[in-house]
Amino acid sequence: MVEFNYMTEAGLYAGKRLRGVAGPRYRRFETAAEAVRFAIEEMPERQLRGSVLEVDEARFDDGQIRMLYDDPGYPLGRRGE
Repeated sequence: MVEFNYMTEAGLYAGKRLRGVAGPRYRRFETAAEAVRFAIEEMPERQLRGSVLEVDEARFDDGQIRMLYDDPGYPLGRRGE
């Protein structure tokens, strides 16, 4: 994977709206690492599908968000570690 700066500000556009779940469709994070962790650990998987992470005008889809989370260079602890 190309070098990715996890410490850059990021925006997360949530995917498909779930029935009965009222929440923001867009959320801003101080770091991309926090946005990635939120997307993988906090969002329902159905909502993760179709989500987009935006970092420095680059966009990452749900599959790429998963790859960023699984990357050995991911700087935050993962759930279950």
